[in-house]
Amino acid sequence: MSKRNSRGQCGLLGTKFLLSAQDMDRAVAFYRDVIGLEVRTHSPWWSELAFGTAIIALHGGGTGEFRATGLSFTVDDIGSACDAVVQGGGSVRSGPEDRGDEGIYLADLTDREGNGFMMSQDK
Repeated sequence: MSKRNSRGQCGLLGTKFLLSAQDMDRAVAFYRDVIGLEVRTHSPWWSELAFGTAIIALHGGGTGEFRATGLSFTVDDIGSACDAVVQGGGSVRSGPEDRGDEGIYLADLTDREGNGFMMSQDK
C-alpha cells in the first residue's frame, strides 16, 4: 500500500493540456508564433509548449475537424489577440463579447488544427 508523499495523494508534479495535431509543424508554429508559448520539445508525434508551468502537449494524428477542448488563455488585449489568431491561420467562432457580471470579455476561437479554445480579457 502506498503512502501519501509531500506533493499530495498522487504525487502531482504538473499539468499538461493535450490537443491533437494533423500537421505538427503547423501546430507548433501556431502556438509558438501566434499564442507566444515556448517550445520545450518538438517531434512529429509529440510536442510540448509552455507558458510558465502550463504545458500544451500536441499529439499527432489529428483529423483537422473541429473539437471543443476547454482550453482558455487570458490576454491583455482581446481584440488584438483575436486579430493575431486570424492572421496566424486560426478563426474566431464568436466574440469577443462582454460577459457582464463575470468581469471579462470572452471570445471562442479555433486553431489551425480544428481545436477550439477561448480567450478572455479582464475588464
